[in-house]
Amino acid sequence: MAKSTTGERARRRFDPLMGFAAVCFLAAVGFAAVPAFNAGASTRAGIMLLVGLFGVACLGLFALRNAVDAAPESEPSADNLIDALTEPAAIAAADGRIHAANAPWREALGAAQRLPKGGPSAASLFSALTAARRGETGRAAIRTNGSEHAATVSPLGERRFLVRLDDRPPEPLALPAAAAEVLNAFNTAKPPPPKVLDAFAAASPFGAALLEGEDAFAATIVEANHSLAAVAGGGRAGEVFGDLIEPASRLDAAQKLKDGHVGALEVRLARDPAKIAHLYLSKSDGRWVAYLVDVSEQKQIELQLSQSQKMQAIGQLAGGVAHDFNNLLTAIFMQLDVLATRHPVGDPSYEGLNEIKSTSARAADLVRKLLAFSRKQTVQRETLDLGELISESEVLLRRVLYEDVKLETEYGRNLPHVRADRSQIETAVMNLAVNARDAVRAHGGGVVTIRLARVTQEEAAALGYPAAEGDQALIEVSDDGPGIPPDVIDKIFDPFFTTKPVGEGTGLGLATVYGIVKQSDGWISVHSKPGEGAAFRIFLPVHIPTAAAPALTPTVKVAPKARDMSGAGRILFVEDEDAVRGVAAKLLRARGYEVIEAASGEEALELAEQHAGMIDLMISDVVMPGMQGPELLKQARAFLRGAPVMFISGYAEAEFSNLLEGEENISFLPKPIDIKMLAERVKQELQKAA
Repeated sequence: MAKSTTGERARRRFDPLMGFAAVCFLAAVGFAAVPAFNAGASTRAGIMLLVGLFGVACLGLFALRNAVDAAPESEPSADNLIDALTEPAAIAAADGRIHAANAPWREALGAAQRLPKGGPSAASLFSALTAARRGETGRAAIRTNGSEHAATVSPLGERRFLVRLDDRPPEPLALPAAAAEVLNAFNTAKPPPPKVLDAFAAASPFGAALLEGEDAFAATIVEANHSLAAVAGGGRAGEVFGDLIEPASRLDAAQKLKDGHVGALEVRLARDPAKIAHLYLSKSDGRWVAYLVDVSEQKQIELQLSQSQKMQAIGQLAGGVAHDFNNLLTAIFMQLDVLATRHPVGDPSYEGLNEIKSTSARAADLVRKLLAFSRKQTVQRETLDLGELISESEVLLRRVLYEDVKLETEYGRNLPHVRADRSQIETAVMNLAVNARDAVRAHGGGVVTIRLARVTQEEAAALGYPAAEGDQALIEVSDDGPGIPPDVIDKIFDPFFTTKPVGEGTGLGLATVYGIVKQSDGWISVHSKPGEGAAFRIFLPVHIPTAAAPALTPTVKVAPKARDMSGAGRILFVEDEDAVRGVAAKLLRARGYEVIEAASGEEALELAEQHAGMIDLMISDVVMPGMQGPELLKQARAFLRGAPVMFISGYAEAEFSNLLEGEENISFLPKPIDIKMLAERVKQELQKAA
């Protein structure tokens, strides 16, 4: 059997090319021996040549025999070895090329022709192959196709290695039955229910309690920390925990807990329903751990922030509407001036024109209130003595209040000075007094009180100004009327919101007060309870004059003198509203001025360049499509050569004053305007420039 196997191996190893090479080699040796035979084999030279050729022939045949017996690159014996293994196995070269692999290997790793040479497997395979070169057995992890295989690398001849995968799952640990039961019980055991509050909960600044019962709100208190009494006003052992929570809020929280709510439950406290708390519950085998955190102050700040954002958004809307409405009112006023020249006193249309003008003036007053609310009204601040201001206004206030309403004033000591617009503060106090009058008269009369005081930062915070910094000037207007309902108090500063009957209020009184106070860098708060009246408190920052500031001087009002409205000069009038520009230019021309009209900033810049040095005054709107008024001024200043510039706008001057820093000879005229007002200002500006 062995001989048969050897013969088969010899037959398999016989190579026709090798046989042909042996024949050619022997023929070459024979041809080389021909000269020796021809020269005579008996000579010494012939003998030496034949001996040499015989040796060469022997060496050649030996070499050819070794070449035939050499093993090919992939011996069938190696394939048989790999196929005989049950685990995935392969024979690999030192560079990672796979010479042979069995079927389990191909099922596990595919038909790849080499081991992974990159990725997470590279370092592990390199270390294993290095160990195999030293004759040791290396271990590696081969990651491919999303799976990881443990591999063993063993040396197999020179620069050939046997790689086997070992993916057998680990055998389960054999444990005695009793030990397995103990281990299983340990793994499935639940933590024991708490018996006492831990040290952290007992010392926490928020309320904590240990409850017993299946229903958290019907459970009794086993133990509670000291903070629970401060938060909820209770927490004694044996007390029902649900009694600490307001009933309606308790029902809502219980329903949320039943529905699987996770996290904080917002509840109101039974001791004071105005207080809000966050309740956290954790259950363990019939016992609950409850944490109660008072968030009333946080909720109050959130509501104030929300109210402030709402008022700011409404203010922006109101300011935009007022600006557009001012343009329309300006056109109406100027058209009325044109018609007034055609229909003088005695004309049948004169009375109707006056009625239109009166109605337009009321509309302009509404616009001014909207601008005050939106904080876009032009402000002329001055240093005011609060006591003097209210004392001067008291006479007018007594006329506004009826006989059945009594006005009382309380002047505190050391009243401070403030920086504000006099007319705005007077308007704010007047509106508050009128609202208080209407509230008390609806219930048969009463008392309206105006109190002035200087309060500290702590006193201001207690009175409703939590963010006060330093001393504040307080103006409080209160009444003994029915008070403000709780469902209304959050809306009283909204524009057009009123509780008065139709036709008796516009809903802009308190909105105007709100805007005035905010524009004066102040704060307004309201305190009211049903049946106890209401108190509105205005806080204004105290003004501390510097050493260089001039002392207060009493203002003396001088009656305006009649002025000549005519004049001469070239005016560049820039206004994108055609109705305003056309009528204003026509009326100014009627008073002797030469007017150049421009409908946009770009057109005005071209006209200014064409009439460079010949313009005496430029009148421009501020907000226009394309080039704005301040930008026009900066580009046209070289052509105006020092001529004064007057801006007209429905927005407040403060809205764009920062865009005019460094500019000179600038004035501002707020809309709505009539021709008399415009002509007076034009003549004043031209006289100052002369």
